Amino acid sequence: MRRVAQLLLSLAVASAAWAQPKDPREAAAPAAAKPAAKAVAKKPAASRPAWAELPAEQQQILAPLKPGWETLEPERKKKWVGIAKRYPKMKPEQQARVQRRMHEWASLTPEQRRQARENYRAIAKKVPPERRKELREQWAEYQSLAPAERENLVHEPVKPAPRKKKP
Repeated sequence: MRRVAQLLLSLAVASAAWAQPKDPREAAAPAAAKPAAKAVAKKPAASRPAWAELPAEQQQILAPLKPGWETLEPERKKKWVGIAKRYPKMKPEQQARVQRRMHEWASLTPEQRRQARENYRAIAKKVPPERRKELREQWAEYQSLAPAERENLVHEPVKPAPRKKKP
């Protein structure tokens, strides 16, 4: 299960890196290529919790997300609040990693985030269907674990996957 979590996290980070334009001028290009129907950005209705409703501790943890918090979709806010709730129980190196990745994600433009999500979906589609089903089952099993059990998995050494012998 730890391998599944690492794989999913690696794919998300890698897709975010792929979405980064190599030339700053490229950052504006994708927006110009959008069809006119999508050119008008819709501001989502305010969703809860509003930034001001978050406890001070969560505001401090989620500070990199403050500028765009009110435009986040409710499910994304829920995800970030969940991370903020687990944050105090994390080891310092885990907290540093979360902060680093949060800063990286917050620094992406909406277009880069969209591209990162698309890249992640494209990579996930390349996984054979039977393996995808297996990964979904393993992920569901991991998600159903108590936080203490998840923490134990984080500290287990990763066993290398069995290698297929070439004929």
